Amino acid sequence: MIQKILITPFQKFVKIESFSGILLFVATVIAFIWSNSTFSELYKNIWQYKIGIISDGFTLYKPLILWVNDGLMAIFFFLIGLEIKRELIIGELNTLRKASFPIFAAIGGMFVPVLLFFIFNSNPSTINAWGIPMATDIAFSLAILRVLGKRIPIGLKIFLTAFAIVDDLVAVLVIAIFYSSDIQWNLLILALLPLLLLAFLAYKKIYLKYFVFLAGILIWYLFLKSGIHPTIAGVLIAFTIPIRQKINFRTYSDKLSDIVKNISDSADNKVPVLSNQQIEQIDNLEDWTTQVQSPLQHLEHKLHNWVAFFIMPIFALANAGVSFMGDIHLDYQLVINISVCLVVGNSIGVSFMSFLSTRLKLAELPIGVRKIHVIGISFLAGIGFTMAIFVANLAFNNDPIFIDSAKIGILIGSLISGLIGYFILRFNTKRLD
Repeated sequence: MIQKILITPFQKFVKIESFSGILLFVATVIAFIWSNSTFSELYKNIWQYKIGIISDGFTLYKPLILWVNDGLMAIFFFLIGLEIKRELIIGELNTLRKASFPIFAAIGGMFVPVLLFFIFNSNPSTINAWGIPMATDIAFSLAILRVLGKRIPIGLKIFLTAFAIVDDLVAVLVIAIFYSSDIQWNLLILALLPLLLLAFLAYKKIYLKYFVFLAGILIWYLFLKSGIHPTIAGVLIAFTIPIRQKINFRTYSDKLSDIVKNISDSADNKVPVLSNQQIEQIDNLEDWTTQVQSPLQHLEHKLHNWVAFFIMPIFALANAGVSFMGDIHLDYQLVINISVCLVVGNSIGVSFMSFLSTRLKLAELPIGVRKIHVIGISFLAGIGFTMAIFVANLAFNNDPIFIDSAKIGILIGSLISGLIGYFILRFNTKRLD
């Protein structure tokens, strides 16, 4: 029973991420077809259309694609921050024993692709792309595992999720440290003031959702203007969200029983309105429900569908379109380099570090997971779609040739990695009844 209680929420998470991966694939195909159709100019014009606010003392006027990449993706990174905090405190990364295997795997999946990129890269103009092949897209990866169905042990899905969380954490640090420039320290210090206030309130176990929302907008704006990418603000704000409950579930269950009894005992008015007693009991139910929910878990639950089914597909639709119409200008060395690093770098890095850690007794394989499973997952780690494209935009800013080349490399590398990983797992696992 306990195992079922623990696994069911995770299975729901996997289901959401899997369908999100399918939706991402559909959005990518639409973007690619649209950008290479007779309506390609419409595609470009829509995402370059500027909206915002212009006034004497305040200006925030950007193309629609930047509202997606700087605005909506800040919410995506906020969710990542919530997931990272949860995993570090109560999840698969809260003890060294549970975290060691995915951590070693993530180290290999980050450093080997980067090392290969530096070895193969000979153009100084593309050196900033080193961070592209080190990011794994969990939605696409879990979508492939979902296609395999009951062939995949739950331990393997948990391992992939924990691995991706570690990978995301390092990717956030890389973006903050290496892909921010021309920092205005006065604005950054101003942004840290409300951030520290949120952290202090969390320490005092005070959570005011509307204040967090308003402070979050202010912090996002100050980060945007300071030169630090505003998505980092999303992660930092997430770390200030409390994970505590005001009451435990047993107390909530007792209160719920009392409320149900009081509602049952209240008179039926035979009219479509509630009595004062019924309204009072419903208010009590809402109040006790709020107290039993962790603010972090509540936000994560509310945002997950929005991010999975809206923000990530919109990001794919806005960024995956690469036109091959007319004169094609691509840096083919960059295309090949990124593709190879995604496929070869991740497969070697994840497998090598995973097996080395078990060989040295520093970690152990999860229950039900075999070495061939790890090799399959190591190829799935080469699916770097969402985060990789995001880093590509940061690495090359407004250089369309390099950005398009990086995107093509990401798409090719991710496709090859996904296919190899799928077939390895497909033919080396038995259906679990």
